[in-house]
Amino acid sequence: MTHHYEGSCHCGAVRFAYDGEEITQALRCTCSICRRKGALMSTEAIPVEALKIEANPDDIGLYQFGSKVAKHYFCKHCGIYTHNEMLRIPGHCRVNLGCIDDIDTSDMEVTVFDGKNLL
Repeated sequence: MTHHYEGSCHCGAVRFAYDGEEITQALRCTCSICRRKGALMSTEAIPVEALKIEANPDDIGLYQFGSKVAKHYFCKHCGIYTHNEMLRIPGHCRVNLGCIDDIDTSDMEVTVFDGKNLL
């Protein structure tokens, strides 16, 4: 069954929506940036075209490092990381579950992905 999800950064300047699988668990990556962000991400790899972003282009920031394949997006006002385009599955992204108001990550099962040793 497909569910509709909507989320945003803290100040609301960057908003997103998508239809996807029911969210029952989260993903934590151990790569250098994800470890520092501490965000819990969706386990579902969402096709980029399926994630609808609502933001003024001047409000959304992009950070890349290393191979510059992965794209990490954040709000330039409040600094919250909202989503990223994936290194391992180009053309797909994951969202920060903490940005979805209807999701409580406090008791969610978390899978750890060894991004630190990916490359």
